[in-house]
Amino acid sequence: MKKKYLSKIIANDKDGLQVISACCAGAEIRIADIKYLKKSKVFLVFLKRSKIENNNHEKKIISICKFEFVDRVKSKNINQDDPEQKLELIGIDYLKKNDNYEITLIFTNNGYITLLTEIIEVSLDDQNKVD
Repeated sequence: MKKKYLSKIIANDKDGLQVISACCAGAEIRIADIKYLKKSKVFLVFLKRSKIENNNHEKKIISICKFEFVDRVKSKNINQDDPEQKLELIGIDYLKKNDNYEITLIFTNNGYITLLTEIIEVSLDDQNKVD
């Protein structure tokens, strides 16, 4: 029996963030699956993505992208009144501003979510495969 391991990618610099961005490009996200836990400064995104790191674009997997040490979250052109609305993630970018970072999740239809954070601390944790 062949074991299947679910992967976890951890990023704490721009290069790691680029790897996570590449893995998440084209991922499908429901508005209801985006959570900001203000007290613990954690921003979570549950997403359905292609397993590109294994060169298997056909296989879909549910993953959690977790951003830590998030002080503030801003969104633009995203209707939060419709929890079932689906967004398609184009990629994740960042900008260093003084001593802080602005990590931006970029979606199709000109939607953005910007996270203000002191450091880059992001993990992409695979949960389970989608049949």
